[in-house]
Amino acid sequence: MLPIPRRYEAKGVQRYGFHGLSYTYLMEELARLEDPAATKGRVILAHLGNGASLAAVRDGKSIDSSMGFTPAAGLIMSTRSGDLDPGLVSFMALSEQMTASQFDQMVNHESGLLGVSETSSDLRDLLAQETDDVRAAEAVALFCYQAKKWIGSFAAALGGLDTLVFAGGIGENSPTVRARICEGLSFLGIELNKSRNAETTGVISTDASRVMVRVIRTDEEQMIARSVCRALGLGMSSEKRRIEP
Repeated sequence: MLPIPRRYEAKGVQRYGFHGLSYTYLMEELARLEDPAATKGRVILAHLGNGASLAAVRDGKSIDSSMGFTPAAGLIMSTRSGDLDPGLVSFMALSEQMTASQFDQMVNHESGLLGVSETSSDLRDLLAQETDDVRAAEAVALFCYQAKKWIGSFAAALGGLDTLVFAGGIGENSPTVRARICEGLSFLGIELNKSRNAETTGVISTDASRVMVRVIRTDEEQMIARSVCRALGLGMSSEKRRIEP
C-alpha cells in the first residue's frame, strides 16, 4: 500500500467539552440528594452562565456535551457565538478580508448576546431592556430557544429524560429564563411549578411532572481544590456546602 501523502493525514483533533468540574460536582450533588437518576437514569445538566453548555448523562456517564474542541461551540453565550456554519470562515475571509486571529476574536469576544444585542453581554441587562429594545429581546429569545433545542436533542439521544438540572449564574438566578426554556417541553414530561421556580427552591418542577427539574448551585472552585489536593497528596476537610432540595 502506498503511503498517504502528508497533507492528507488525519489530524488528531479531539472534542473535549468543557464545564467538567461543574458537571462532576452536580452529579455528586444528585447522588447526595438520593436522586435515582444520578446512577441509573437519564440526566441533562444545564450550566448556564457567562459560558454556557449542556451535558447529557446516562447512568452516571456523560454521553454528550454541547461544547466541542473549544468553548466557542454549542450554545450561544455572553460573547461567544456558539455553533456556526464552517463556511462562514471562508466567507468572512473573502468578503471582509478577515484573518484567522480576527475571526477567533470575533467568535469568542464580540459575538453571542453582545453581538446580537449590540449593547450588553449580561443577560440581566438584556432582560431589563427587552420591552424597549428589540435587539435585546432577540438576544434573550435566541438564548432560550437554543437552550430548549439542546435539551430536546439530548432527551432524544438519551431516549427520554428523568432529571433536568439548572446551574451557573443564569441557571441558578433567573426564574424568567428557566421558565422560558422549559415552556413547551411538557411533551418531554417537564412541568414547572411557578411559585417554586420564582423562589428558586431546590426542586422547581410540579409534583406531577414526569421529569424532576432541579436548581443546584455549582461549586467549581471546590472541585479544583479537591483535584489539587489529590495531585499533591494532601488531605481535605470533608465539610462542604450543602444544597438542600
